[in-house]
Amino acid sequence: MRLLVLGGTAFAGRAVAAEALRRGHDVVCAARGESGGVPDGARLVRVDRDAPDGLAPVAGEEFDAVVDVAPSSFPWVRRALAAFADRVGHWTFVSTINVYADDATLGQTPATGPLVPALERHATRADLMADGGTQLYGGIKVAAENAVRAALGDRAFVVRPGLITGPGDDSDRFGYWPARGGRALVPDAPGRLVQHLDVRDLAAWLVTASETGLGGTFDGVGPAVPLGELLPGIAAAVDAVVELVPVPAERLTSAGVNPWGGPRSLPLWVPEELAGVAAHDAAPSLAAGLAVRPLADTVAGALATERERGLDRPRRAGLSAAEEAEVLAGL
Repeated sequence: MRLLVLGGTAFAGRAVAAEALRRGHDVVCAARGESGGVPDGARLVRVDRDAPDGLAPVAGEEFDAVVDVAPSSFPWVRRALAAFADRVGHWTFVSTINVYADDATLGQTPATGPLVPALERHATRADLMADGGTQLYGGIKVAAENAVRAALGDRAFVVRPGLITGPGDDSDRFGYWPARGGRALVPDAPGRLVQHLDVRDLAAWLVTASETGLGGTFDGVGPAVPLGELLPGIAAAVDAVVELVPVPAERLTSAGVNPWGGPRSLPLWVPEELAGVAAHDAAPSLAAGLAVRPLADTVAGALATERERGLDRPRRAGLSAAEEAEVLAGL
């Protein structure tokens, strides 16, 4: 199979390229090349998807399948479809769980979850970081999904990932926990559900879909598990002595600790009003061939990345050692 990855230099796109190469496929990655290199064996073609003719350097080539990880631009997707949709057998579009309008209901699927309004526009990183950025991101992805399905029909495979974890993850959400040692502050919310998917499992599923022609719309999520199982499971998989110290949500809040992400937070602690975002029903995806590796494998991959990046570095999410010690001292 000759595969075009629109992206391929960072995280999920790079994992897809690496998995396709592992299986012996011919892989071309079309990207600016500013986020990193492509896996050994792939060919990087530098393109500028902001330009109307930005895909010209690769537009004359023939491919069996396309995987597009366009982050937040409907025009990017529209132009890619115009260049390749009528010439390939299969198209994978990597969307997002943020397309859903209902953040609270547990157990949603693509067949049941309502969507945010479609937005046929381009967004910058600054746009996405501003108020309403999550809905903007979701709306652009909805519009892109619609365009992909309209152009490819049953040859379109649309995947909506939630939290993607494992090696290469730079979100600091999952990786924060394997990096902990000693007394680790945790939210006392053992029944709160959370789900994630190792990037290597996502990549394997996407490549298999390209090989087999799998179509449809699916959530890219692993099974939802209680936080009270996940965090001890991560601790058990790490070769370090860890004491989990549960603290009630109200005490965390009064100490200025935030849920989920961002500065001074406890990652993976999903606030109640957003409980549905991290608790979709993974059954349709598992039935469609998604295979989920053991937690210990994901922990090992995440920890390797944490060590490469530096365990004591400033983080995008989580508590610093000083902040954690301050909260623990106040208990």
